[in-house]
Amino acid sequence: MSTPTSANPPARCVLVTGAAKRLGREIALALAKDGWRVAVHYRDSLEDATRTVADCASMTGGSAAFRANLTNETAVRNLLPQVIAQFGRVDAVVNSASTFEHDTAATFSFGAMDKHLRSNTGAAIILAQALHEHVIGRDGSASAQARRPLGVVVNLLDQKLWNQNPDFFSYTLSKAALEAATTMLAMALSPQIRVVGVAPGLTLTSHLLTPEKFEALHQLSPLGRSSTPADVTATVKFAIDNQSLTGTTILVDGGQHLMKFERDFSLL
Repeated sequence: MSTPTSANPPARCVLVTGAAKRLGREIALALAKDGWRVAVHYRDSLEDATRTVADCASMTGGSAAFRANLTNETAVRNLLPQVIAQFGRVDAVVNSASTFEHDTAATFSFGAMDKHLRSNTGAAIILAQALHEHVIGRDGSASAQARRPLGVVVNLLDQKLWNQNPDFFSYTLSKAALEAATTMLAMALSPQIRVVGVAPGLTLTSHLLTPEKFEALHQLSPLGRSSTPADVTATVKFAIDNQSLTGTTILVDGGQHLMKFERDFSLL
């Protein structure tokens, strides 16, 4: 194998959290298809993560799984250095992993809030911080910084933030905090890092919905359909590749945020 040179640099590397299954897996596969080396983060789903790694590696030859509990600060701080040790560099982080547990204003507790804020908000901020430190250490010269942003963070949000209801109270708080952090990080980490939010609508079904119910709810939007995994992955790729995007969120939900829902989709 030839040694990479400036004319033949290594393929870009992306860390996708929660990439073992569901939407994180779809994002990982789409980026691998585009030639990215993919670091597949997982917490407990080793078998699913192994499958995602194999599928990504079949397209790029560069993928590996990394286990971390995103509620544990030490584990989160160790995650990006582990990926760098494996691949030599990281160019992007997609924060897709989310804790999504039901509570309401009546059942709210510090414990529920803390769990969601740690995994959904704090972990994403620490990973953005780590990517910033990495690219400064790697490409920190003024001339390099002047050319273009050197890294990008994409935070997966939720159309619920623009169409609020009181269900999944702590989850919604954590995503609202992450949306605010997206703006602040874009300011704090520029010019080296861009930070972009992507807010899907109802995209994948769950154990809470029958296939018939999911199909009916998916059609509840001005466009007659909400987001699909392909819609979301295309938007993530756009956010990563468009060098002028930072500090903003793209809603990809078929316009569901324009309609008022009194309850969460899973409880309608």
